[in-house]
Amino acid sequence: MILFTKLFLAHLIGDFLLQPNKWVLHKEEKKAASKYLYFHVLIHLAATMLLLWDLSYWKIALAIFVSHYVIDLLKLYVNPLFENKSIPFFIDQLLHIIVLYCCAYFDNLWIHTLEFFELLDWNLLTAAVFVSFPAAIIMSKLLEKMSEQLEMDHKSLPNAGKYIGIIERLFVLAFIILDQWAAIGLLITAKSVFRFNDLKESNSRKLTEYILIGTLISFGIAIITGIVYINI
Repeated sequence: MILFTKLFLAHLIGDFLLQPNKWVLHKEEKKAASKYLYFHVLIHLAATMLLLWDLSYWKIALAIFVSHYVIDLLKLYVNPLFENKSIPFFIDQLLHIIVLYCCAYFDNLWIHTLEFFELLDWNLLTAAVFVSFPAAIIMSKLLEKMSEQLEMDHKSLPNAGKYIGIIERLFVLAFIILDQWAAIGLLITAKSVFRFNDLKESNSRKLTEYILIGTLISFGIAIITGIVYINI
């Protein structure tokens, strides 16, 4: 923890205390050709080594130096793609912190990663993956002929139905694992309430039947998957 704290302090000093706004503007304009980009990463290297005060950590300092240069360079080139400039800023900071964490906890991180994979419930992971996109693809194949007979609603969000189905199946799977079968009934009721206005306005028997069949198949897949999981 002390090592991570020192690395994080060096990052704060290099990124915020010792980086004038003039440098930031020059980097955004010149990008890789900006001399201040290299001054900036050298300051990070110096601050890291100064706070660690131990030459045996030179590999960590070098890793931070190289990664900081790469992350900052990528940020300079993708920054114009975002209207909201706070997004690349926070992504940039998050990536830096992840690098610091990995450098500080590399040995423990590797051990804990191995322990995590040993303790991982592979049956549960497989069940969760199955009820997500694979189940969505299976449903799209089963309902393909029916969907061709419906008028497309261009006002709906792209792929909204697919993601709603994935989320509801994950909820159903979780409820079965937790032995909360009543919650599945509440979920079906809630979905019916939200769908009621759509069905009322469309006044389409085909759409009603399509949604009903799709809902039953979706819940059926999730329920069967949950039952198989708890009985393995």
